[in-house]
Order: sequence, then structure tokens, then C-alpha cells
Amino acid sequence: MKNTKNGEIWHYLKSVKASLVIITISGIVYNIGMTAGPWFEGKLAQCLYNIIGGIQDFQDMLQLALIYVAVIFIVQAMRYVKRLYVRKFANHINRDMKADLYHSMICKSKGELEQESIGSLMTKTIADVDACVEGIRKFTTEIFDTGVVMIAYLVMLFRYDWRLTILSMLFPPIAYAMANKLKKTVAQGAKEYKESAALLHATTYDRISNALTYRIYGQESMREHMYEACLTDYEIKAVRANIWENVMQPIYLVVSMAGCLCILWFGGKNVLGQGWTQWDIAAFVTYLACFTKLASKSSKAAKLFHAVQKASVSWKRIQPFLTAESMTKAESQTKHVEQMPQQKTLIVNDVSFHYAGRANLFSNVSFLAKQGEIIGITGPVACGKTTLGKLFLGELPYEGNIYLPGNVTYMGHESELISASIAENILLGDIGNAWEALSWVDMDAEVKRLPNQIHTRIGNGGITLSGGQQARIALARTLWHRKEVLILDDPFSAVDMQTEQKIFAALQKLTKNNIVLLLSHRLSLFPQMSQVLWMENGSVTVSDHKTLIKENPEYASLYRIQTQGTQDDKGGGSNEA
Repeated sequence: MKNTKNGEIWHYLKSVKASLVIITISGIVYNIGMTAGPWFEGKLAQCLYNIIGGIQDFQDMLQLALIYVAVIFIVQAMRYVKRLYVRKFANHINRDMKADLYHSMICKSKGELEQESIGSLMTKTIADVDACVEGIRKFTTEIFDTGVVMIAYLVMLFRYDWRLTILSMLFPPIAYAMANKLKKTVAQGAKEYKESAALLHATTYDRISNALTYRIYGQESMREHMYEACLTDYEIKAVRANIWENVMQPIYLVVSMAGCLCILWFGGKNVLGQGWTQWDIAAFVTYLACFTKLASKSSKAAKLFHAVQKASVSWKRIQPFLTAESMTKAESQTKHVEQMPQQKTLIVNDVSFHYAGRANLFSNVSFLAKQGEIIGITGPVACGKTTLGKLFLGELPYEGNIYLPGNVTYMGHESELISASIAENILLGDIGNAWEALSWVDMDAEVKRLPNQIHTRIGNGGITLSGGQQARIALARTLWHRKEVLILDDPFSAVDMQTEQKIFAALQKLTKNNIVLLLSHRLSLFPQMSQVLWMENGSVTVSDHKTLIKENPEYASLYRIQTQGTQDDKGGGSNEA
């Protein structure tokens, strides 16, 4: 991760300094070369006048025109180079900003993320970065396309008639002043538009995700009115945010071009030999062309002020997420487990956890797990199994110490499948044999019966599959990407016991060099566990299945209830009690 010191924009510009050098060279050449246009236009006009007067012939104009075309070709080639590298540098900045934002977001605690609406986060991470980078791109472009070329035009104007230049140049600054006067209005409009867009995103998400709930409780009409109100507010704010920029543009141009009246009057006198200096037709045409181009650039520069103002609003919104201090703070808000590469044992020492403002969910949890061991974790509903599993991800703050022998692979009780094919959901970009992974979870035969087999697309969240199929694909993915420690939260909840036994046998073979923590409310496999953690009323008992059957009535009763039918089918009861 890059160190974004104090969230300074210069940090991102430094990362693309090679592109900026090319932009600078090509931009200067292109924009100085732009003055060749008015000069050649003046010379061509004078040549035409001379041809009419019999002083020159068509061959002279043709030669001049060919030189003009060659010069313009070189100038436009420089324009192409400049624009290409401006786009490249803007894309790289966009990529780097979004990478820093993503890093900052994923390091924030779950509570912090839940404090903000989904719509607001979407606006910050996407729209604001894009608006900010677009402002940077426009500013970089206009430094050359407006700043450098205006200086070049101004130098040429002063060269022809400095008095007339001072007089005609009194008007473009008025356009600048008007734009500057409106910058607070533009900034406020952009801010209100962003806030309204965030609210609309949040309302839209809420309307979709909770549609069934609102329908059941007869609140559809109420939510529809709220959504329409947000949409109306968004439309009004969007128009208001853009109206000043778009409506004022022609006015800025008219104000800037007012100097043409002075040029027509005093420039005409120069041609007639009655003004401040002596001009021919070429000088008059060149001067007028230069000024009109300069005035047009002036009006666009006023528009640039608005774009920069809008970008500054977005920058202020995302800057707190881009500072090194923010990222460090985000990372430190969660207590991370420690990795100890030299040892192959998972060590949990006196770990306790509680949610803010509540009593401990569990206390003083201590156990060791070695390579090849599968640890069963169970207990009544809401005893804290899932929370304990998430502690190994460093997702929640806790007391005590956890030492890992390496990295962790986690499978939650929700499948979290992506809208892609079965193979893509398992491999996640890796190159390999997804059929092998499907065989581990006893699903290869089922997939072969599908029309497109392993390339079957499963829809968003695996909607085209049954719950058991979703869970097994998620487990196949976890096993394919297994690390030193595997956390499996209810991996067999949606499969029958026969399939459960087959998958567990494959799990035992695959994880001889791994440590597995298997969180489950189903106990049929627990006799095969290396250790069992029984969680109840905030306390955790670490033992093995046989001992718990003898010494823990709650565990023994739950096990008998779950396995009685299976044992009766086999023709015998439990001998473990």
C-alpha cells in the first residue's frame, strides 16, 4: 500500500511523473504551434488579396497552403500524444485512489461501515473518485490548452499592437470574475447533489432488499411515496448543480468576445493607416483570429473553474479515507491475530469477547490444535460459535491471545457465491481442475447432469441452485483455496447425513497438513473430532466426544436426540453414554 501522506493530491501526481513529463513537452509544442493557425490564415487572406490585385498567382497560394497543412499535421500529432498521456495518467490516478479507498474501507470495523448507508459508500467510492479525477484531468489539460495557448496568443497580440491588445483584453477578465463569483454557488450545488444522490442510492437499495417485508406489512405505498420524494429531490438537485455551469457558458463567451468591437474599429483604422500602427490585411486577419480564439479559451477557462470546484467537493469527501493516518487507524481498530511461521500449532490463550455495552459472550477460552486435527465447536443457538470463528479473521476485537501457524481460509454459514459459472465460483481465477474440487463435496455427478455442466452459470448468489448445492460449492471453493487453518461454519447444514459422511471423509484426507475448526449444530460427526469445544452460557468446555458424553448432560442429550434415528436404523443404540 502506498503511503498517502496527509491525503495530499501531489502524492498521486508523483506516481505518474513520467506521463506528466510527456504531457508537458507535447502540450507546450502543440499549444505554441496553435498560433500558426491564425498566422497562416492571415497570410492566406493577404495572398488572396494579392492574387486579385495581380501581384501573386495561384501557385504561391498552393505552396503556402501545403506548408500550412504540414505544420498543422505536426501540431495535431502533438495534440494526440498529449491527450493520450493525459488519459493514461488520469486512469492511473483513478486506479490508485480506488485502491487506497478499498484498502481503507476493508480495514474499517463492521460497526463503522454500518454507520453509513450503502448509497453514501457507493457515492464515495465510485462517483466521488471519478469526479475528482475528472477535475484533475481537466485542470491538467487546460493548463496547456488554455494557459499556454493563451500566453502564446497574448504574446502575438502584443507584437502586432500593444495598445489595442490592452484595450480589447479588458473584457476576458470580466468573465473570469463572474465565474469566480459563482464558485460558492457551484460548490454548494455540487454538495447538495452528492448528498441527494447518496440518499437516493440508499433508498433504492432499501426498497429492493426489503420489498417483501414492506408488502407483508402493507407499507408498500408509504415506501413508494418516500422513494418518489427522494427521486424528485435528486432531479431538482441535479438540475440545480449543473444549471450554472451550462447556462452561464454562452454568457461568458459573449463577455469575452466583446473586445472584437474594439478590434473592428481600431484595427480597421490600422489597416487604413489612421491607427496606432500600420497593418496590412494579413495582420488584421491574424490579429482578429488570435483574439477570437483567446476569448473562446477564456470562456472555457471559466467553465474549468466550475469543474475544479465540483472536483474539490468530491476530494473533501474522500480525502479522510485516503490519509495514511486514516488507514493506520482503521487497521488498528481491529485486534489482529498473530502469525508465527516457525510453529505448526494453533494456540488460543485465555480469549474472551463481548459486544459493546454487553456482558461477555464467552470467557477464558484456551486450547491447542495441531496439524491434521479437526476441532468441533458446538453449543446451543446464539452461544457464540460464529463469533468465535470470526475472531481468527481479526474481524472483531477481543481479550487474550491467538497465535496462528499461518493464514486462514474461512467459510461462513452464508454461501456468498458470485454471478458466474460453477467453475469460476470454485477457482476464482486460478487455473485448475474444478471437477476435482466438486468430487470432494460429492457434487460432481450432479453437475454432470446440468446442461452446461461445470460452465453452468448459477445467477446472483447461486439463485438457480438449491441450498445444499450452494453450500457444497462454497465448501469446494474453500477446500480448493485452503490455507494452514480452515474455519468452517456449518458446512453440512443443508446436506443429508450420508453425503455429510462422504464429504467429511474427503475433508480428513485433504487436511492432514492443516488445522480445521468445524462450527456446527449437528453432532453426528463429532465422535470423529480430535477435540470438541462445548459453548454454553458464556463458558467453553474443551474436551473430546467420549468425555463430554459422560460428563456433560446437555451435550449428551443433544447428541442422542440427533443420532437416535440413525442408530435405530442400524439396529442398535448408542454405546457411548
